[in-house]
Amino acid sequence: MADSSSSTSSSPSLSTSTPPSSVPSPEIQSLSLSEKPIVVSDEDKAEALKLKAEANKAYISHDFPTAAKFYTLAIEKNPNDPTFWCNRAATRTKLEEHGYALADATEAIRLDPKYVKAYYRRATCQLQLMKHQLAVADFKKVLSLEPKNETVRQQMVATQKLIRKIEFEKAIEFEGEKNPVDRCQEIIAEGGCDVDKAYAGPKLDEEDGKYRITEEFIRAMIDWFKAGKTLPKRYVWEIVLGAHEQFVKEESLVNVDIPEGVIADVIGDVHGQFYDVLHLYSLTGTPSENHYLLMNGDLVDRGSWSIEVILLAFAYKWLYPKYMYINRGNHEAKDMNRAYGFEGEAKHKHGEQSYKLFAHVFTTLPLATLVSATKPPVGKEVEKAILTSEGYKRYFVVHGGLFSKDGVTLDEIRKIQRIGQQPGQAGLMYPQEAPGRGPSKRGVGIAFGPDVTKRWCDLNQVAGIIRSHEVRQDGYQIEHNGLCTTVFSAPNYVDQSGNKGAFIRIDSAGTREYVQFAAVPHPPMKPMAYVQGRPRKSDDDSNLGLL
Repeated sequence: MADSSSSTSSSPSLSTSTPPSSVPSPEIQSLSLSEKPIVVSDEDKAEALKLKAEANKAYISHDFPTAAKFYTLAIEKNPNDPTFWCNRAATRTKLEEHGYALADATEAIRLDPKYVKAYYRRATCQLQLMKHQLAVADFKKVLSLEPKNETVRQQMVATQKLIRKIEFEKAIEFEGEKNPVDRCQEIIAEGGCDVDKAYAGPKLDEEDGKYRITEEFIRAMIDWFKAGKTLPKRYVWEIVLGAHEQFVKEESLVNVDIPEGVIADVIGDVHGQFYDVLHLYSLTGTPSENHYLLMNGDLVDRGSWSIEVILLAFAYKWLYPKYMYINRGNHEAKDMNRAYGFEGEAKHKHGEQSYKLFAHVFTTLPLATLVSATKPPVGKEVEKAILTSEGYKRYFVVHGGLFSKDGVTLDEIRKIQRIGQQPGQAGLMYPQEAPGRGPSKRGVGIAFGPDVTKRWCDLNQVAGIIRSHEVRQDGYQIEHNGLCTTVFSAPNYVDQSGNKGAFIRIDSAGTREYVQFAAVPHPPMKPMAYVQGRPRKSDDDSNLGLL
């Protein structure tokens, strides 16, 4: 691409597309569907064990893409060994390639129907894919083989409780519970959510009986959060309601023009990594009339400071509605919040009604943003860029990707009725190298190829798609002949991926600059600490580790 590229001094410059996060799974059909074992020489068996040892080293050092590569090479040498498939399933899970992981675990089970760890791996994949009943079936199989495995028994019981909870919540929804925004406003009007007089933290300004937010409050709030303290529930509600007032005014596709002298920074997933977000904002700068911020979804879950992250973003939206923009990600949804920690964190820190308020306001977040240049492109970009009829570049920024069918227009996206809707995960899209559309490596959604991207960009006069949703080891990846860029802004994702974070800076001519950054230290709190509604020390599954 002709776009300029920059990075922090500790990071290599990326002027071309970086490699995928991991190598694709080999064709299972050619390796494993025959009931008869493939004949493997002793030499190949010995070489496969050496490759597995290299893979194990990479896994232990959290270099999961390299681990996946070496497990794949071991499988190619000896596809009859179930441990290779099971270990690669564990690696795929770390890479969030749950569809691939599920296939690998299933193959390990076919090769050894009594392989306990393979059933456990498959159960964890089913949980990630929200297939709780299938997870319970695999947990039961583990317990039939290891009746004294109390850890797995506890996981099975917890999953069964979760199934009952989901069914109960669905029943309540059909009864027509009051809109959480209206209910919170009622509680406030009734005096049921006043700030405790003993509260000594940052205070919102008040005018004519109404609160208003200031830059000074936000700075004090950040310091308060860094001290490990929480805001009063009333302030939390005021911030969320203040942002909600702005979101409901926006269409499902928001138009953002970049005037001369203004820059816009596009930020990918941050996943509750509050201290990395603070570092990120120190690099981008905060929102202002000369600097727009666009957060491309998945602000919450996984990281254990999701409340702090979302309140900071919403506070800026309330204060600077025309300079701060937030797209919805797949983790701004009830099913994901239940599984990955935000529901538990919100309830633990601010109570049940606060979580209900967040869950509803998440449905008001726009689905995509069209970032448009206001000056003609410069340099060689003029020759190859897809421009509007006026000769300008514009970028379609969306969390997941494109669509399951061709011909979708910007106007159709703009008119989507989103408020109050829980999206589910089936509609998510992922870029792939192959043309056309196909199943995604995550086991949900659909993958789209470079031809799909080119047709859609030509149809809608869009110079490129900017999406997030997937870890990239270098923080970003340019794909589809420059028309699709993934940006991911949670460095060292869940404290173990070792990836860089990145953001994309766009100027008034539509020129992009890619800036990478590393993770910073944070207090000793493990990722997903609030799953099941209470803090916990670790979500490690080392009791069923690699072989």
